[in-house]
Amino acid sequence: AFHRKRADSLRNAAARRRTGPGPRATARSAGQPVDRAADDPVTIVSGLPRSGTSLMMQMLEAGGLPALTDGVREADDDNPKGYYELEAVKRTATDDSWLDEAGGCVVKVVHALLRVLPEGRDYRVVLMRRDLDEILSSQSVMLDRLCRSGAAAAQKEIRRAYEEDLLATQRWVESQPNVRCLEVWYRDVIDDPAAQASRVREFLGDALDEPAMAAAVDRSLYRQKAR
Repeated sequence: AFHRKRADSLRNAAARRRTGPGPRATARSAGQPVDRAADDPVTIVSGLPRSGTSLMMQMLEAGGLPALTDGVREADDDNPKGYYELEAVKRTATDDSWLDEAGGCVVKVVHALLRVLPEGRDYRVVLMRRDLDEILSSQSVMLDRLCRSGAAAAQKEIRRAYEEDLLATQRWVESQPNVRCLEVWYRDVIDDPAAQASRVREFLGDALDEPAMAAAVDRSLYRQKAR
């Protein structure tokens, strides 16, 4: 029996190393965290890469909404306050079990994966928008830092793909009776954090801490600006 338990323990440890830490819900707020239940709607922050999704996750967590993350992708120079990602989201098409922990939480889901979310749940989507020139510039800087080449030559193709993907995502959202969506522009958040915090709180209908949400916005991180 001891050997069987030891073998099970080793297998479980190996699985944790392969998949990383499990999901955890955290909330940093000046007020009380929002009460949550398993059957509560799932709040999703989505958008194109480099569109401000991490910033919105920071705002919602600061406001008291628990953020479902695993800490696998660590903060770096491109996202010094963290990426707020959950690796399990990438496997949603074949394994959506992470949603069992997501009720009453906010989780970041890249725009292309919205369309594989299972039916039978209610989703509240905060869709981040940003000038495409700024997105491409920010992404190019990040790829340069990671020593990955080829991004500059492919910018026209990337822009076209992003435009098509975003349109498909918007059409999908509009066709889903179980999905409510609010579009938030990154530049508007930078220019007037308090007003956008109010919009988001009103959309979600939760007792979020608006001043804490607005205070989470760090304008110094708005580094790639459209000309």
